[in-house]
Amino acid sequence: MPLEAGLLEILACPACHAPLKEADAELHCTGTDCGLAYPVRDGIPVLLVDEARRPA
Repeated sequence: MPLEAGLLEILACPACHAPLKEADAELHCTGTDCGLAYPVRDGIPVLLVDEARRPA
């Protein structure tokens, strides 16, 4: 289920504070150095650096 546009506008990467974009069941950091992907579980973004994965 997609996140509301208003929520996505105010969310930022906890590691580098760059905006996030939604893709599949994850929120991807748009920062050039970071690139972390945060899971969305049951429609709730899990914005914990320990839960994020680094894309390959």
